[in-house]
Amino acid sequence: MHEVRLHGRGGQGAVLASAILAAALVEEGRHVMAIPAFGFERRGAPVVAFLRLSDTVIRRVTNIYSPDIVVVIDPTVVRAVDVYAGMPKGGTLILATSKVPGEIEVPPVVERVAVCNAITIAMDIFKRQITNTIMLGAFAKATGLVSVDSLEKALEETHFRDAGLKQNIEAVRRGYAETQILDLAKEKVA
Repeated sequence: MHEVRLHGRGGQGAVLASAILAAALVEEGRHVMAIPAFGFERRGAPVVAFLRLSDTVIRRVTNIYSPDIVVVIDPTVVRAVDVYAGMPKGGTLILATSKVPGEIEVPPVVERVAVCNAITIAMDIFKRQITNTIMLGAFAKATGLVSVDSLEKALEETHFRDAGLKQNIEAVRRGYAETQILDLAKEKVA
């Protein structure tokens, strides 16, 4: 079982990204539980969404406190929130940033760092800093838990039937293609 926490800011689509990811994982035959976190969020305020996935039936219906995968769709949120809170040893960080993986300072629990220059890609595709679908592509590459094809199918079937479908498919593909990964246990960049 994997537990995922997505960090972003209000209005950037972190909750929508978790729903799209859940649909893609279901498409691949996985069992999934998406847990959006709603509260006093407002546009620009830190937002978090959660996802639990497994190859077997998920019986645990608790909140997620120890995510082994953390996705940060807005690079500024790391200054406002402890994105590593509760992460167990061997965790994966997937971060929207213009830095290369070796430039990211992470606690010892992080074993894999994946980075994607999502803001540059978003400005190129959408002309706005909306990075959620780009970071889904980064998630696919960093974890191998979902395919780009399933993400595209989830986009088509769930959220982007008309407006922006081609752009969001391009965003997922570029997020996948342009993500760099550093496996800290092996000290190599992929």
